[in-house]
Amino acid sequence: MSLGYQIAYRVGITPWERAGEAGAEQFSGLLDREEADRTHPFGRALDLGCGTGSHTIELAERGWTATGIDAVERAITKARDRTPASATFVVGDVTDLGAAGVEGPVDLFLDIGCFHGLDDDQRAAMGGGVTALAGPDATVLMLAFRPSGRPLLPRGAGQAEIERAFPEWKVTAVEPADTSGMPGPLKKTAPQWFRLQRVRR
Repeated sequence: MSLGYQIAYRVGITPWERAGEAGAEQFSGLLDREEADRTHPFGRALDLGCGTGSHTIELAERGWTATGIDAVERAITKARDRTPASATFVVGDVTDLGAAGVEGPVDLFLDIGCFHGLDDDQRAAMGGGVTALAGPDATVLMLAFRPSGRPLLPRGAGQAEIERAFPEWKVTAVEPADTSGMPGPLKKTAPQWFRLQRVRR
């Protein structure tokens, strides 16, 4: 999918960003829940596959030490152009977070449509990298399409696929995502929000 995203950013066709704007109220509510039992400033947040950084910036504005990572350099350049001083952006591979130089411990991981486009080996590598960086009370918020087999769309992921890639985590909540801003084909993927909590050892 990375080549597809590079082409999409090059030609300026990024419907997922418009969908994110429409789902802003739900996203804000999810962050409210994450922050309810934390003390401001909230800690480190890592936005996986951040694109042009709108969610990373929101995290920073809310009081997180926020970092966004994406493999598409054009997207990261745009993110840096709009970034506040409290947000950082890195060009890197979410399946090799160590090589990208991302520092831990991370308290909140955000994945809006990244994991669900990876193959099985990439998913396992991403899950391992997230676990290596996670703090003891870390959580993951992940938006993923349901598996659909539709051409030109990410392959999708359900709870079983997520749990397979994150064996040291527990899925604590699943809820339908707001699809009001999505084009028709994306609405049919019935995306869901997953919340994962790291299991204490």
